[in-house]
Amino acid sequence: MSASPPPASERRLLWLLAAVQFSHLVDFMIIMPLGPEFMRLFGISASQFGVLVSAYTLASAAMGLLGVLWLDRFDRKRTLLGLFAGFIAATLMCGAAQSHLALLLARTVAGACAGLMGAVIMAIIGDVVPPERRGSAIGTVMSALGLSAVVGVPLGLGVANLWGWRMPFWSLGVFAGAVWLGLWRALPALNGHLSASPGQSPGTSLLSIWTPKLALGWLLTFSVVISSFLLIPYLSPYMVGNLGVSASQLPLVYLGGGAATLLCTRWIGRMTDRHGPVRVLASLLVGTMVPHLLFTHLPPSPFPVVALVFALFMSLTSSRVIPTIALIASRVPPAVRGRYLAVNMAASDGASGIAAWVSGLMISTAPSGALEGFGQTGWIAVGVSTLTLCILWTLGRSTARLSAAPT
Repeated sequence: MSASPPPASERRLLWLLAAVQFSHLVDFMIIMPLGPEFMRLFGISASQFGVLVSAYTLASAAMGLLGVLWLDRFDRKRTLLGLFAGFIAATLMCGAAQSHLALLLARTVAGACAGLMGAVIMAIIGDVVPPERRGSAIGTVMSALGLSAVVGVPLGLGVANLWGWRMPFWSLGVFAGAVWLGLWRALPALNGHLSASPGQSPGTSLLSIWTPKLALGWLLTFSVVISSFLLIPYLSPYMVGNLGVSASQLPLVYLGGGAATLLCTRWIGRMTDRHGPVRVLASLLVGTMVPHLLFTHLPPSPFPVVALVFALFMSLTSSRVIPTIALIASRVPPAVRGRYLAVNMAASDGASGIAAWVSGLMISTAPSGALEGFGQTGWIAVGVSTLTLCILWTLGRSTARLSAAPT
């Protein structure tokens, strides 16, 4: 399928939405390398720090479920600006926190706003961008994931080393405030979804997202994410404890993985437009089985080998979200798209938490620091990806073409 080039206004909008994604991804990721500093300053244990991290995703999942009650009832511009303002305030609260409890509260508010922001962003793309360019649009916005790893986190850590742990949050709040002003100026009113079909009440419209055909999309997202997060939380300790990578080399490994993801996401977006989301997602599900098994069974190896396999792992695994969202968003009526994607975000967050918990039950740490059972977890991830292919086949049977269905 050949897609016409997007107009300048559409490109500008997509980069603003990517900047919103960049803001909340950096906000989510920056807290993890600052963990030792928080444990020292606030006198908290590793498990308490784990709660601090998980509060973000749990709040995001909870708000995704609550968002189903109201998310499509307002102009999408006002909704996004309101949620983004709440996120900015919470990020500034993180920088001002004087205790572990205050920081936990700020992280919870930030996560609650961020999860719904992601749903509204994808709903805006579904409303504004025609199906033949939707994959590229999602790829542009999702390139924020690679950019946050390549630029955001290293820059944030550098700022923390120079001016203390509070400064990254304050700097991010200022950056997000500038993006908020850009959205306020550039984003048009988006209220076309408020025009319900004749005879269709909001309640009837809401019930329509719970049909088996649409609920299957949530199951697809859940399985795509769970197969990834069975492995992702434990990549760093595995590389240090099993593969011989030093702690000082980890930033370089993640820098390479982020750069590969940044390049891959936009290319996968174009392939989604050209070949359809079903084919691209099926190819990625099969393709990620190789790095999932290769990385989890890799013996101690030279640093370039580990970095190369990690870059392959991250770029392919992270790109699977692009055809997934393109497929499910195109099947949902605009009147309920925001609420449907809010539940989809909750499914994603829930899958990441469940996967990390399940893999934690199967993995143990040897006295030497090596992880035991990680190879078995890799096989389980491949099994889940195989199951995901079956879900995709079932979902794709009702699609007339192996491409994004028209809105």
